[in-house]
Amino acid sequence: MVKYLEEITVLTPNDCFLHAVREKTDYDFPIHKHPEIELNLILHSKGALRVIGDHIGEISNVELVLVGSNLPHGWLTHKYQFVDQPQKIKEVTIQFHENILDSLIERNQLIYVKEMMAKASGGIFFGEKTIHKVKDKIISLSTDKGFYSVMELLMILHDLSLADDTKILCDEKVNFYENHKKNERLGKILNYMHDHFQKDISLSEIAKVSGMTTISFNRFIKKNTGKTFIDLLIQIRLGHAYNLLIDSNYTVSEIAFRCGFKNVSYFNRAFKTNKNKTPLQFRHEFLTCCKRTIV
Repeated sequence: MVKYLEEITVLTPNDCFLHAVREKTDYDFPIHKHPEIELNLILHSKGALRVIGDHIGEISNVELVLVGSNLPHGWLTHKYQFVDQPQKIKEVTIQFHENILDSLIERNQLIYVKEMMAKASGGIFFGEKTIHKVKDKIISLSTDKGFYSVMELLMILHDLSLADDTKILCDEKVNFYENHKKNERLGKILNYMHDHFQKDISLSEIAKVSGMTTISFNRFIKKNTGKTFIDLLIQIRLGHAYNLLIDSNYTVSEIAFRCGFKNVSYFNRAFKTNKNKTPLQFRHEFLTCCKRTIV
């Protein structure tokens, strides 16, 4: 089982945000989590390893990730070697409270920022095009500018919310954020599926919950999630399986049955299709990374 370090940040309730710039030659801080949302820009660190929730990936020379509240995260030295690099690692971190915008975020002008904040629960990776657009703004941001620094942070968040080269990193939570927020009926369906994923859920049963015929339900789910009902149910079950592989001592067979898979072979195939590795490989890789850093 993984026990993450609970980081206590220096951000006070009276602060809008924290901005920190660090230069270093390796990574020595354990995988951790905290209530604050974090935007992390990392330069000159090719070969280091990114761990966000249940995601593990090697990073390139530039890295920008938005990490949601209490989402475990960390970067490991991995293949990075300072002797092979012309410059030290440069890490620029912005941390801010989840409620930084309060009721302002409900306004139409900030709808894209609101949707981005919801997506951050799974960790958002930004591509190089967006990084080059906002990199200098992130580095030069300073808390010393008072009101203007808050405006600069809002501009950064606005630019990020419009990015079209993003990827959700973590499948730990099944994030149908936009539609779930906008669509009460979809929210009811997803809540039912999360509450009953361990048992067989028939198409007629879930259609009845939604108040639709099976044909109308299939169209509705496909339109709002881009998935069939079966694919959606499998993704929800796999999301719970990731958590149990990381955070329990259950065997793969026990996890398969606890997550609603009646056949272990089918569970293994579905898992490998989604993660490009078997459940055992995923558990071993993740726990091996964590053993090197968790205190």
